[in-house]
Amino acid sequence: MTLGQDSAGRNLKARLGYLGLAMIAGLLLLAVQLYRLQIAQGEEYAARSVDNFVKKIRVHADRGMIMDQTGQILVDNRPSFDLFITPAFCQSCQDEVLPRLASYLGWDADQLLHAKELVRSGKVAGNFQPALLRVDLNRDELDVVNAHRLDLPGVEVLRVPHRNYRRGSELAHLLGYMSEINQEQLDRLNDGKASYALGDYIGRRGLESFFEVKLRGEDGLRKEVVNARGEPIPGLSELLAGDDPLQPRPGANVVLSIDSRLQDEAERVFPGQAGAVVAVEVKTGFILAIVSRPSFDPNLLTGRVSASQMAALSKDPLQPLIFRSVAQHYSPGSTFKPVTALAALRSGRFTMHSTATCGGGYRLGSRFWRCWRDHGSGIDARAALQHSCDSYYYRVADTLGLDPIAEMGKALGLGSPTGIGVVGEVAGIMPSSEYHNRRTPGGYTKGMALNSAIGQGDDNVTPLQLAMMYAALANGGKVYQPQVVRRIESVDGKAVEEFNPKLIRSLDIAPEHYKLVVDALSAVVNEPGGTAYAARLKDIKVAGKTGTAQVTRIGTVRVKKDNMDYWERDHAWFASFAPVEEPEIAVIVLNEHGGHGASDAAPAAMAIIHKHFELKALDRNVVAERSAIPQMPAFARSAPPSIR
Repeated sequence: MTLGQDSAGRNLKARLGYLGLAMIAGLLLLAVQLYRLQIAQGEEYAARSVDNFVKKIRVHADRGMIMDQTGQILVDNRPSFDLFITPAFCQSCQDEVLPRLASYLGWDADQLLHAKELVRSGKVAGNFQPALLRVDLNRDELDVVNAHRLDLPGVEVLRVPHRNYRRGSELAHLLGYMSEINQEQLDRLNDGKASYALGDYIGRRGLESFFEVKLRGEDGLRKEVVNARGEPIPGLSELLAGDDPLQPRPGANVVLSIDSRLQDEAERVFPGQAGAVVAVEVKTGFILAIVSRPSFDPNLLTGRVSASQMAALSKDPLQPLIFRSVAQHYSPGSTFKPVTALAALRSGRFTMHSTATCGGGYRLGSRFWRCWRDHGSGIDARAALQHSCDSYYYRVADTLGLDPIAEMGKALGLGSPTGIGVVGEVAGIMPSSEYHNRRTPGGYTKGMALNSAIGQGDDNVTPLQLAMMYAALANGGKVYQPQVVRRIESVDGKAVEEFNPKLIRSLDIAPEHYKLVVDALSAVVNEPGGTAYAARLKDIKVAGKTGTAQVTRIGTVRVKKDNMDYWERDHAWFASFAPVEEPEIAVIVLNEHGGHGASDAAPAAMAIIHKHFELKALDRNVVAERSAIPQMPAFARSAPPSIR
C-alpha cells in the first residue's frame, strides 16, 4: 500500500467516525424531543390536538318565566335561529367568507364591518369560541345560509331560546328587556365566576335586569367531532368516551303581585295620551296594576332593533322609554291637600271646626291667591276637602308656614324614594324652608308655603309615591314599601323565596284626624257637591280626591281645555281607595295634560276599582265551585288503574 492510500484510508475512517457521532447526537436530540413532546408535555399537546377536531357546543338554558299572581305567563322563551361563526374553522374569513355571507344576506357596508369586528373580538376571546353574527334569521335568510353551507366554512345556524313578551307594550317598563352583553360586563361578570360569552343576551332594566342571576339558568355543554371546516363527522362523536353531555339547568320563575286581568282593565280605561296608573293593596304594599303610557314593545328592543327605530323612540316628545309611574314626578295638585289638612290638625291651631272664609281667593300682602272657584263662603276642614277649597289651605299655610306641612308630607313618604328596588325611581320633591333657602334665589318666603299647601310650587310626587301615601291614609297610617314580586319559584313550581309585606313606619297621628280626612275624602265622591260625585259607583263606596295640577300659570281669563295647546293643559289626577268601610285597594290615575281630575281621571280609577271587586267575587265563586266538587276517596285515588 502506498503512503497516499494509507492517508486516504485514515481520512475516511475519521469522516465515518464524525458521521457516527453526528448520528448519535441527532438520535439523542430526537429522543429528548420525543420525551418532551410525548412525556413531559404530552397532555398539553394532546389537548391541543383534540381542540382541533373536538368542538364544544353550548346548550343554552331556558331563561325563567315571569308570571302574574294568577299564574298567567307574561314572559317566556321562543326558539330563534341565530347565525354564528367560529374563527378557527373559517378559512380566509375576513377576505372571503364574510363578504360572501354579506352578499347572500344583503348586508350593507356597516353590517359587514360589524361582522368583521365581531370575528376579531371572537379571536381575542378564543379561536374556537363561536361569535354571534345575527339573531332571528327569518325563513328566507335561513334557506339562503343552508343552500350555501359549503361556501361558508365555520358558519352555522343554532337554535337558541329568545325572550318572548306575550303582551307587547303592556308592563314593558316594569319587565324590562334583553340586549347583547358588552365587553365590560363580560369581564366583570365572568370575574365573578359567571359563564357569559360574547353574543349572550343580558337583562336590561326592570325585572329582567334586577333578577338576572335568578332568571338566567346554567347553560349545558356537549362535544362533537368535526373536520377542519367545523362540520360534524358522522359516527365519531360516540368515540368521546366518558364525556357525557352537561345538561342545561333552566332559570327560576318570577311570580308577580300583578293581576293581569286588572292590568288589562287599567290599560283599557286609561283616558289620555300620556300618564300613569298605580293600583296597590293598602294592607300589604303589593302592586296589583301599574301603567305607564306611552310604552314600547320590549320584543322590538330585544334583538334586532335598528338605529332608526331606536332614534324614533328616543326623539318621541312623549318619551315612551320613561317609566312615568316611578321615574317621573309631577305637581300633585289638590291630591296633596290631605297632607296639609293633617298638618293643620296635628298643629293644634286648627280643629275640625275651624273655618276659613273663601271669597274666591286669599290675600297675602299685595298679592291675591286665587281659589279654583270664583265664589265661596265660610268653610271647615271637612268641607274644604270635599269641595277642594284652596282658600282654606292658603290660610293654613299662612298660619303654620311651610315646615309643618313638609314634615307631614315626608312622614307619608313624599320627597324620598319608595324603595321599590326592581326599577329606578326618582325621589320627588317635598320642599321645606331650608330647601328654598338652599335652592331658590332670595330664599324662602311665605308665598311658597301657600303654593305648596295646595300641591303646587315645588311640590313634586311620582304616581307610585302618591299611591303609597293614599294607601297609608286608608290603613290608618302604615307606610309600606311597595313590592311587585310575591315569590321566586323553581322550574317545577316550588317556592324558593317568598316576599312578605315590608312596613317602613307607622305614623303617630290621632285616629280622629284620620277619621275626619277619610270621611271628607268619602264626601268628595259620595255626597252632592263633592268634586268626584259625578263619577261615583253605585255598589262600592270609594274615598278619593281630584287634582288639577297647573302646568302654566293661570291668567286673568280662564281658558277651556279644548282651546289650549296640549302641552299647556293641566295634569288631571285622581287618588282613591275603597271600600271606605274596610279599605283594600288604592288607585291613582294621572292623565298628563288631561285637563280636570274629576272628568279626565276619576272615571278611569272608578272602573279599575269596580273591576277589582268584580274579579274578587269571580275568584271567590271559582273557589266555591271547586270545593263543591265531590272528592274521590283516598283508597280510590291510590287504587291501580285496572280496578278504578
